[in-house]
Amino acid sequence: MLGIGVTTGPAAAGVSPAERGSLSASSAAAPAVSSIATGYSQTCAVRVDGTLWCWGGNASGQLGDGTNTSRNTPVRVGTATTWASIDAGTSHTCAVQAGGTLWCWGSNRRSQLGDGTTTNRNVPVRVGDATTWASVSAGNSHTCAIRTDGSLWCWGSNRNAQLGTGAALNDATTPVRVDTATNWASVTTGFVHTCAVRTDGTLWCWGDSSNGQLGVGVMSYKTTPTQVGTATWTGVTAGYAHTCAVRADRTLWCWGENGYGQLGVTGTYRSSPVQVGTTTTWARVNGSDDSSCAVRTDGSLWCWGNNTTGQLGDGTTTHRYSPTRVGDATTWSSGFVVSYHHCAVRTDGSLWCWGNNAAGQLGDGTSVQRSTPAQVTTPG
Repeated sequence: MLGIGVTTGPAAAGVSPAERGSLSASSAAAPAVSSIATGYSQTCAVRVDGTLWCWGGNASGQLGDGTNTSRNTPVRVGTATTWASIDAGTSHTCAVQAGGTLWCWGSNRRSQLGDGTTTNRNVPVRVGDATTWASVSAGNSHTCAIRTDGSLWCWGSNRNAQLGTGAALNDATTPVRVDTATNWASVTTGFVHTCAVRTDGTLWCWGDSSNGQLGVGVMSYKTTPTQVGTATWTGVTAGYAHTCAVRADRTLWCWGENGYGQLGVTGTYRSSPVQVGTTTTWARVNGSDDSSCAVRTDGSLWCWGNNTTGQLGDGTTTHRYSPTRVGDATTWSSGFVVSYHHCAVRTDGSLWCWGNNAAGQLGDGTSVQRSTPAQVTTPG
């Protein structure tokens, strides 16, 4: 049966009283999840069995189920059992299959699906004929992906040079290569800016920096990748107009717009990286819209920034200017995603979501928002 439930045993370990109070009882363990993505109103998850499930808003076909009908419980996307990873933009979704093929669906107004058109798609459509895609990041209206040879490719909207190809305003309907480097390790797409880390630990950003979100001390934009400082970085995430990243020493740094505290510090925007607290145990960070979350090496999860819909998971709707812990669990994995609703995977593979639920994106069969994590189950 679809919906939310508390499981007994490992999945319930570390659940705070507030979390337990928001759930209904269930005796069956939920199928484990390996990859999760949240857009503005949609959520998608890849299970360990390679099947893909989506739910929430579907006006642009971003659920990929062949309709434009919103779903408040998970619905399976096609019949493939080879899905490997997934990411979601504002109103489009992209995923990589085990064979290295890349597929996108949903809104395509700015060619963010990469299929050579501007036609919305309500089922996955393949991006080119390459079989060497390794990872993908979907932004507001542009998409970037890395191939197994370390090359980086972007497509879609380019009105603020977020494609990094040295020119602005010209959208790309199919993937275009970003410079000639072959050592790109990860990429993240914000609203109209992009950042990526290379295998040597250098961090590069490009596109809009009107709020300082590129971290290179400018308030305009860059048309090609520009290095952020000289530190060694392990990961980066791009939000609406802010960016956060973790260094090799496990310190956390953010920059850009800070109207809701999404930088994890007080004050206004920052055009260069500022350290978030003094903790040196940060493992991974994820940001989107106007909030951020990060997991520590002890398995605890922390969120900050905009909390209008309870998306920080602390039981309130109070904006936070410093990291605030989500419950007392110490079993959060590195698989978590941030939007106006947040979702995260625990080390046992269980999936939990909270925050905005106006379109059913929490997958619990309702449209009631939640300010603490609640478990999501898909058919067993």
